Amino acid sequence: MQRSDAEALMPEQRWRSGPAKHLPFALVLGISVLGLVRIFQYHWRQGAVLLGVSLLVAAVLRILVTDEQAGLIKIRGRGMDAFLYSTLGIVVIAVALTITGGPLSR
Repeated sequence: MQRSDAEALMPEQRWRSGPAKHLPFALVLGISVLGLVRIFQYHWRQGAVLLGVSLLVAAVLRILVTDEQAGLIKIRGRGMDAFLYSTLGIVVIAVALTITGGPLSR
């Protein structure tokens, strides 16, 4: 019996092959797309909060997964990525929750 190529790979190598490498990015992208859909539906507060949440998810994933598993959410070092993603996510959420009035207030 021969093993398939995917079975012969070590667990770390499986992350490098195929679509599994891009799962963290796909999750962050999916939340971001939901946020943009809400913004285009004139629910800008909810959309902005979802964009901030996607950044916080990226920060958590960047801390939890290895550099090989991080895929497209890896930009700099792990600590710097997590710091920047979480800081920007908190700022976006804070701004979305504190702005009052305006032409799109709902």
